Amino acid sequence: MDGAVQAGRRRSAAAAVVLAAVAAGVTVQGCSPAPQASGPLSAELNQFRDNYATQIIEIQLNNTTSAPVTVFSAEVSTSLFPAGTGWANEPEGTEVPPGQTKSLPATLPAPYCGNPGTNEEAGTYAGAAPAEIKVSVRVGSTTREMHLRAADPFGVLARNHSELCLAEEAGHIARIDLAPELEVAADGRIAVVRLQVTPLQVTPRGAGAGTPRALTIESIEGTTLLAEVPGSPWPRGVRVAAGAGPEEFRLRIRPARCDPHAVAEDKVGTLLPLRIDTGGRRGVLKVAAGSALKGQIHEFVSAACGGH
Repeated sequence: MDGAVQAGRRRSAAAAVVLAAVAAGVTVQGCSPAPQASGPLSAELNQFRDNYATQIIEIQLNNTTSAPVTVFSAEVSTSLFPAGTGWANEPEGTEVPPGQTKSLPATLPAPYCGNPGTNEEAGTYAGAAPAEIKVSVRVGSTTREMHLRAADPFGVLARNHSELCLAEEAGHIARIDLAPELEVAADGRIAVVRLQVTPLQVTPRGAGAGTPRALTIESIEGTTLLAEVPGSPWPRGVRVAAGAGPEEFRLRIRPARCDPHAVAEDKVGTLLPLRIDTGGRRGVLKVAAGSALKGQIHEFVSAACGGH
């Protein structure tokens, strides 16, 4: 056999060894290793619409393997909520079947809002905030801890952080809520919900020297259930100052929609959005109806839409 043929066979054999090694995940000089699996779980953050008023988020863990994984605890770590938030686990844990996703509810703690009267974190957290989830899991007979990078495709952490910090700052100026009774007109097609604004008379404990003492309700927005009555616009540009007297605004409302699913599938229709400016922060403050008022609003919309 001539030398050229032998050299060719040696090159072919060497190439086969390299390919086999790469396929097996072995590092070969001059070749990149094959990507390694990140673990049995991937993580994502979400929030169901009916939990918008309660600041409960969902830690969603996806089992990427062909074997069940038991989760004993899950804790979110993010600079927006330095106290940490976690799933209140049961002692026996919860099983995530192969290829499936389990949603674990967790209540957000108090946020870190920076200095009073500033919006210093807004630029940093305008989009999805970085977060890590520490989970304790059992795979087979082995129990261990894992640290997962959490995807937040809907900006759940940043949105809740912004809303909670705005509510905190507004709460240093006034208490804003809805009266518990709904006033329904005789024809049943229009009702009145009362927005109550009670300015604080003293600076609350924990408020810093730079805490704003006035805010402006720039506008009040409709919801999926409620809309302004034509000719009776809701108030705009209302200034609220700490130390002033209480005010009440009578908002005439009508159903925003009358399709059959409006009330049956309602999640946020009784959260009244107020667009406010505290001087340091601007955004939407969602004022939730209490359970009694919420039921009355649902009954009103159902009755008012009865002829449609």
